[in-house]
Amino acid sequence: MADTATRTLILASDYRVPDPERVWPLLQRRRSELAGIGAHHVLVYVSSVEPGRVLVTMGIRNPEAIVDLLRSRVFFDWFDAVGVNDIPGVFAGEMVEKLDVAPQSEDEPPGIVMAAMTKVDDIGMLIERVRRAADRLDAVGVRKIWFYRAFDDPREALILQEIDSELDARRWIENPDEVAEWMRAAGAGPYPPLFVGTFRHMMRIEDNL
Repeated sequence: MADTATRTLILASDYRVPDPERVWPLLQRRRSELAGIGAHHVLVYVSSVEPGRVLVTMGIRNPEAIVDLLRSRVFFDWFDAVGVNDIPGVFAGEMVEKLDVAPQSEDEPPGIVMAAMTKVDDIGMLIERVRRAADRLDAVGVRKIWFYRAFDDPREALILQEIDSELDARRWIENPDEVAEWMRAAGAGPYPPLFVGTFRHMMRIEDNL
């Protein structure tokens, strides 16, 4: 296992709330609690196709903090505070690979984010296949892909994509490349359906709060 200082650890939650605008103020008020669990970045995305659906990702400094958080009541108290009624989709893991399919300039606006929590037979093999298909993915507007593997199940993955526009995202969903097996598998079993949305907020958290 790699040193935790070199690992990119993530805790992601996908849920529906009556008012997505309540999520960010709640997170801001809980900044000290987030620092206490080792969070260093918190990002909020809001669905552009499903009213009330939100994706929150947290960069965490060590895996023990994630395990402790998931075992505690604190995490679910946050869900209660914003009015989550259904069981949220939650993923805890580490980044395996980030692929810059079509690198963008710094002044280019963020694209559409697509997220899938799903089962993958062999994430290493999938990444290699995606690398070989980079030209095809670039042609349909895919900019970047992040691959995360769950701590508790090596076949469970979170795959985030950034794509140029909502139109490109719609076309990609309707006609995914054969390499994008995670697109077809999203929503199966206990996993939430594919998330499609826009970036709204980011919080940086110092570890000395």
